[in-house]
Amino acid sequence: MHDQQKDYVLRTVEERGIRLVRLWFTDVLGNLKSFAISPAEMENALNDGMSFDGSSIDGYSRVQESDVLALPDANTFEVLPWADAKGAEARVFCDIAKLDGTPFDGDPRQVLKRNLGLARDQGYSFYVAPDIEYFYLAPPDSTNTPVLLDEGGFFDLTSTDIPSSLRKETIRTLETMSIPVEYSFHEDAPSQHEIDLRHTDALTMADSVMTFRFVVKEIAALHNVHATFMPKPLENIQGSGMHLHLSLFKGEQNAFYDENDAYNLSDTAKCFMAGLLRHAAEITAVTNQTVNSYKRLVPGFEAPVHISWARNNRSGLIRVPIAKRNSDSATRIEYRSPDPACNPYLAFSVILVAGLRGIQEGYELPVEADANLFEMDNDVLEKMSIHQLPQSLNEALHVMENSSLVAEALGDHIFEWFLRNKRAEWRTYKTHISQYELGRYLRSL
Repeated sequence: MHDQQKDYVLRTVEERGIRLVRLWFTDVLGNLKSFAISPAEMENALNDGMSFDGSSIDGYSRVQESDVLALPDANTFEVLPWADAKGAEARVFCDIAKLDGTPFDGDPRQVLKRNLGLARDQGYSFYVAPDIEYFYLAPPDSTNTPVLLDEGGFFDLTSTDIPSSLRKETIRTLETMSIPVEYSFHEDAPSQHEIDLRHTDALTMADSVMTFRFVVKEIAALHNVHATFMPKPLENIQGSGMHLHLSLFKGEQNAFYDENDAYNLSDTAKCFMAGLLRHAAEITAVTNQTVNSYKRLVPGFEAPVHISWARNNRSGLIRVPIAKRNSDSATRIEYRSPDPACNPYLAFSVILVAGLRGIQEGYELPVEADANLFEMDNDVLEKMSIHQLPQSLNEALHVMENSSLVAEALGDHIFEWFLRNKRAEWRTYKTHISQYELGRYLRSL
């Protein structure tokens, strides 16, 4: 099958007149990286990989051990749907390896593949479907002040404005690149939009999220619009999340489904949820990796703050959607804290490992919290043993630092580099003097 896919790639490159093939991969923070090769190099790349200087990529190699290999995954080859007068281009995702061909510890895609292998050893495959929110804004000026492009709200039909046209063009492009879309609509905040991708295996979905972010920004830029996945770009308006619908399958059977349970949730699903809840604080620095992420995770803006679960309560961290017609394949849980600025390979990894730990150790699922938690006092929540997610990047890093689970999920290389990088971000933030501080204190103190 692998040889057949390689033959398909080489044939497509020749028949479609591809002039450049872009090799895609990510750094530790989830920034898309790429270098291009000519069609003549494609066969060599598929067989032996392409070497490059890993010390140039954040979180990769040190200078004294810099060279790494980009190994194209032929299954991810796609022709890019835009082309200029000089011809068509294609892209392919790569695994990064050491020069001897063994997986490189600093590659987020290899980290996810390793953790999916652990799940596979237990008989599970991991499926993900993200609901991805983002904003369309005017191109930033020198002040970087966000400028809205519409005043729409939830599900508004704004058929003639620029953002709606951009969303439709984005969906067509994604479908062309074999990324199926389930829903799309205007979100609650002005200029905020959402596109939901149809569920698939976690590795394919992580690749799809990276492609999605690139396509959204590319289409917007072609129309002189700025698309941003910044978690909270505007004050007093809700931020952008990336709610993740999760399920485990054993072969063709959904391991989360039990027709005899009131919620149709199996013991496997409940233990997975319990694992996520117990380790939620530890993994939050990875699922919400920026200083700005924690401006979204506050009460009153539809983002989760409390570590709890319920069937149809959006104030909790985990929601159990009601499957249509009690469909066994659609039974899933929704993890609501991640935002679209995270590295999907690492986020999926820590979520999976936390859930699997719950299954392995037989964690007991806490009592459902079906009330509006935002309306409860802290003392009431404390009596219910409902705790909060970390309230800042600094707090999240402190919890992560002491987590053996996250260290095992990410591996020492990425775990240590991530902590160093994010502590540096926090130090820079701490010393920054904001307009809020100047406006509040400069004249009065």
